[in-house]
Amino acid sequence: MEKKWWHKSVVYEIYPRSFYDSNNDGIGDINGIIEKLDYLKLLGIDVIWLGPVYKSPNDDNGYDISDYCDIMDEFGTMEDMDNLLREANSRGIKIVMDLVVNHTSDEHPWFIEAKKSKDNKYRDYYVWRDPIDGKEPNEMGSLFSGSAWQYDEASGQYYMHIFSKKQPDLNWENIEVRKAVWDIVNFWCEKGVGGFRMDVIDLIGKVPDKMITGNGPKLHEYLKEMNKNSFGKYDLLTVGETWGATPEIAKLYSNPEEKELSMVFQFEHIGLDEQPGKEKWDLKPLELKELKRVFSKWQSSLEGKGWNSLFWNNHDLPRIVSRWGNDKEYRVESAKMLATLLHGLKGTPYIYQGEELGMTNVHFNSIDEYDDIETLNMYKDRIAKGYSHEEIMKSIYAKGRDNARTPMQWDDSENGGFTSGKPWLAVNKNYKEINAKAAVEDENSIFHHYRKLVDIRKNSETIIYGEYRELDAENPDVFAYIRELDGDKVVVICNFTDKIATFKEDSMEIGDSKVLLSNYKDIVELKNTMSLRPYEAIMYRM
Repeated sequence: MEKKWWHKSVVYEIYPRSFYDSNNDGIGDINGIIEKLDYLKLLGIDVIWLGPVYKSPNDDNGYDISDYCDIMDEFGTMEDMDNLLREANSRGIKIVMDLVVNHTSDEHPWFIEAKKSKDNKYRDYYVWRDPIDGKEPNEMGSLFSGSAWQYDEASGQYYMHIFSKKQPDLNWENIEVRKAVWDIVNFWCEKGVGGFRMDVIDLIGKVPDKMITGNGPKLHEYLKEMNKNSFGKYDLLTVGETWGATPEIAKLYSNPEEKELSMVFQFEHIGLDEQPGKEKWDLKPLELKELKRVFSKWQSSLEGKGWNSLFWNNHDLPRIVSRWGNDKEYRVESAKMLATLLHGLKGTPYIYQGEELGMTNVHFNSIDEYDDIETLNMYKDRIAKGYSHEEIMKSIYAKGRDNARTPMQWDDSENGGFTSGKPWLAVNKNYKEINAKAAVEDENSIFHHYRKLVDIRKNSETIIYGEYRELDAENPDVFAYIRELDGDKVVVICNFTDKIATFKEDSMEIGDSKVLLSNYKDIVELKNTMSLRPYEAIMYRM
């Protein structure tokens, strides 16, 4: 496989509303990001995935776009955006934009025109259908609860919205839509961005009349076409959000010969603490052997034929230390363990803001304190179905998207140093103990553990390109694996529990070994049988 710059890169996702507020209006902004670039440089990352900063009415926190070539007022101006690109570039950091082209805002000029008449040239930019027997065209549901069809009184037709009714779906079967998207991509390419994260890109090939949303028959045709006419002319990182991807589908996306994307986000591991066949809110305990099976499958299946993205968190997911670690007595140890496990794998790692501090889920007392549209819709829906308030809140505490969206905790001053105004979403109350200032000053902090992991990756061809093999596969408590390239070996051993656990792998030949990184202070020699302390994680080089 041809070597690419993004193979050895580490990406940091910024959720702009919650990162840093430079003008004290309670909302994070572009100038706030510029002020914190040196912090990110210290961490060692070389790519920022920037959440949407385009013009938007903010029905879904910027994922409902009304102008792709302008900046939302609360984030700043296009001049600020150009300045961010320059300042980041001067520090060796690339900016990856969030490309949201499955749908627009209902306040986008295209949709405003489309609603005027069935004969308007923009009508076919969206998905419209006649009623059937006075009802919705079919039973397709919205991912934000309720029907995916919204009735338009003026024309007597329904338009499709997989998400909010204020997010009408674009009709990718229309070549004019596809050309308009290429123009948007090229606009940002010419500004010098480093790539694109493509929001729910596996939905653009939808076939509404057959109730097909993900992985439609023309999906890969559309991506090849977009690659050829826009970002494929540049040396960029492109990553698709693909909830329905299997390893075979991921190879279509990410095999360089296919000329589609650099990589995809696959989410098979993300559903492992959900009850099968139910919603993400219906919880069950994680079984480590299942997590090992999924990660090992993806590591092996894409070997030489595609590229993995590696992540625990993003703006839609709960904080990993609260989800699968221990955010109480072993918060530091478990956060370091989860980081070690992920960053030793093959693929491009993504760090979500605050992950490097071990930021935790938030427990707001009232549903009124939550902002996320998905969470609020689910609450109303489940109350109507007879669920208790306590039962619903338990699910929100575990899986709500606002867990990731509380403001970044910079120091122990009011509002965690995020703003001196009233934050758009309340800061987690534990900011006095968990914040960037304290973490940077403590050489044993989670932050500095991440720094070391980033540095190890950048200087290890074995971690970037080595083959993967799982160790002690049937162990229900320990996740261990070996990476190997040209005789050089890196071994990662992680206790995933708050108990003493035993690692045992008789087949591993033990040569001279060196501890590259550990989350406990004393050095533990690599052996075929080892006793591991709670959440202990060690990376060795042999």
